[in-house]
Amino acid sequence: MHWNAGAPNLLNRRMAIFLTGATGFIGSAVLRQLRAQGRDVVALVRTEDKAEEVRALGATAVLGTLTDRELITSLALDSDGVIHLASPGDESSAPTDDAFVSAVFAGLEGSDKPYVHTGGIWIFGSGADLTERTPFSPPALTSWRLPVEARVRSASGVKTTIIAPGIVFGHGDGIPTAIAGAARVDTPEGQALELIGSGDQHWTTVFVDDLAELYLLAYDLAPAGSYYIGASGQNPTVRELGEAASTAAGLDGRVAPTTVEQAHERLGEGFGDALLLDQQATGAAARIDLGWEPNGPSLVDELRTGSYAG
Repeated sequence: MHWNAGAPNLLNRRMAIFLTGATGFIGSAVLRQLRAQGRDVVALVRTEDKAEEVRALGATAVLGTLTDRELITSLALDSDGVIHLASPGDESSAPTDDAFVSAVFAGLEGSDKPYVHTGGIWIFGSGADLTERTPFSPPALTSWRLPVEARVRSASGVKTTIIAPGIVFGHGDGIPTAIAGAARVDTPEGQALELIGSGDQHWTTVFVDDLAELYLLAYDLAPAGSYYIGASGQNPTVRELGEAASTAAGLDGRVAPTTVEQAHERLGEGFGDALLLDQQATGAAARIDLGWEPNGPSLVDELRTGSYAG
């Protein structure tokens, strides 16, 4: 379905949830769960191929971009609420997200409809007990999020929630592919899997289907101006993750640490610094406030014998 100014209101017959990022790693999990609950969804997509993906799941596809203000405002105005998961993931992320929030709020302000916005755990920097009250200390890669999220949290007349996911994993996809697909290097004991940095840093993790459930709970139940860390409470070290992947690769759990400079060379300075953060969180607030019950597999098990193995 193509959007044009003369098209009939897509949502005339029944209010739907307006979803961005519906074909992405997290967004596709959210879409599947929304449709499993029988909810109507209008998904913004950039290409006809992506449109076919969301139609196959029973959602309505609208071709457009995150910066098409008139379209975004209209879709927000006609929706039952908005879940925002799309991001360019490059230097345009800040202006794109800012423009999207402006357009959405033009359609939602004063309605008290829900708006769920996606943040990220890296905004807190390193910490052994990260909670929603931890002061922000983002690496350069995600510092752009601060002013956008401040706007979201202070919005009036909209039931806003920000979800800050940990390292999202599952179904052999996401950031953990950087662990499973790391280079093999020669050591005196035999070939080993290369780590990201020393491996001493912890990653706070969340299974993608558990995270999708949190988005739905936040959409339905979270109060205005709320903020939740999406973390399972499992905080393995990168060394533990590497050892699990090494075992799966037939390397007997052997791993080889690298320097910060080597991590930067492999991943880029911004992404490398983010993955070198030492972070632990429980995600307890979402359990207490929303009744969230993450029960997916652990990332260690997924790397050793699950979707990333072999």
